[in-house]
Amino acid sequence: MGNQILVYIDQYKGQVMPVSWEVLGAAQSLAEKLGGGIVVLVAGEAPQAVAEQAFHYGATEVYCSDSPSLADYRPEPFTDFVVKVAQEQGAEVVLFPTTTRGRELAAMSAVDLGAGVMPDVTALEVEDGRLIATRPVYAGKLLAKTYCETGPQIITLRARAYKAPEVDSSRTGTPIQVDAGVVESDVSTRVLGYTQAKGGVSLADAGVIVSGGRGVSNNPSLTPPEGMDEKEVEVWRAQQGFKLVGELASVLGGAVGASRAAVDADYVPYENQVGQTGKLVSPDLYIACGISGAIQHQAGMRSSKVIVAINKDPDAPIFKLARFGVVGDLYDILPPLTEAFRQRLG
Repeated sequence: MGNQILVYIDQYKGQVMPVSWEVLGAAQSLAEKLGGGIVVLVAGEAPQAVAEQAFHYGATEVYCSDSPSLADYRPEPFTDFVVKVAQEQGAEVVLFPTTTRGRELAAMSAVDLGAGVMPDVTALEVEDGRLIATRPVYAGKLLAKTYCETGPQIITLRARAYKAPEVDSSRTGTPIQVDAGVVESDVSTRVLGYTQAKGGVSLADAGVIVSGGRGVSNNPSLTPPEGMDEKEVEVWRAQQGFKLVGELASVLGGAVGASRAAVDADYVPYENQVGQTGKLVSPDLYIACGISGAIQHQAGMRSSKVIVAINKDPDAPIFKLARFGVVGDLYDILPPLTEAFRQRLG
């Protein structure tokens, strides 16, 4: 067939990561410039339900597999599925969302296909028939335009880089069932069970993120419970600070983020970390509370549309990145700010 664009839909038990639809929107834009068709890939539990959603988002061809080996996400059999379809369809471009699973599959698929990977891409364009990707480099300090000399071109797209297509429930289709060709005995990993993560707005999907750093623990006026050692007092004070961060995020309908320093100090779980070694986010509004703004943190949030910094240190690097800055103690600023938003937003 040739000249096909493959789009991998990242889903878990029928729940699709919203960035997957944004990737489909990017593929539709590319197909208009490159020609060829779009093949949407859906694997795992309940693929038919997800395939129906894909048709609503404008997909014209959906390949599904509900092989027992794909019931739970494991990188080896899912990679086998992606690689098989890519080879059979003669794919020129394979697009993944920049999610934990998407990045893993992109890398493993590239190895099996002998291709290169352009990760965390923020924009795509076509020049003289060649696909050019824009992506951050040097911890986000610069943006580089790159291309792959070998095919297929494998790309992971950052969340909120593209808009998802409009949903039209009248669009339907029949998904094509694919035998993933997985030999279970060759799969080296097994899923033993799951632990439910705490609920709330996902960092990857949030339009508003309120993040806290080491500064949330700097309130000596708080009296901790008796019997705590120095480290326990620090963590307890930080938790009180993150309550304020969480209240503001809740009022704004957003998610709670954190710097690596806050995560390393055991203030909050790793799942909240924003930065080079955490989540890469692009919300409409990012509020940094008590975060100095190390380059590793900036790498994860510098593409936010509006950045607000709250910090006692007027020389904190985060102010150079922020559109709006407030010099002051977050314990003095967050409560009235939260109340003002609560009244304004009802």
